[in-house]
Amino acid sequence: MSDAPKSAYELALEKLKQRDRERGEAAPALLTNEQKNKIAAIRTMCEAKLAEREILHASERAKVLSEPEGQEKLAKLEEDYLKDRRRIEAERDRNIEAARAGKPVRGHRG
Repeated sequence: MSDAPKSAYELALEKLKQRDRERGEAAPALLTNEQKNKIAAIRTMCEAKLAEREILHASERAKVLSEPEGQEKLAKLEEDYLKDRRRIEAERDRNIEAARAGKPVRGHRG
């Protein structure tokens, strides 16, 4: 075994494997390459959606806070942001489960 530090890729892969074990998901070795590719694409798409939503939220938050009644609107804004985040994550989880089961993934190409 080498004493060389692990690459960012290796660290991320270990983290994903640990998360999958904690969730009780099927071992990646049991999945076909097509399923693995679909799952990777789903995760990438979800991360992009979440990043985009976070940027929009930061912009909306700054705008609301610049208004005189901003503090009053902030709670609603935060609630909506968290609801969107949960919706996106739930969609990701449903699509990953469909990909693992070999079923068509709704709203996903590739």
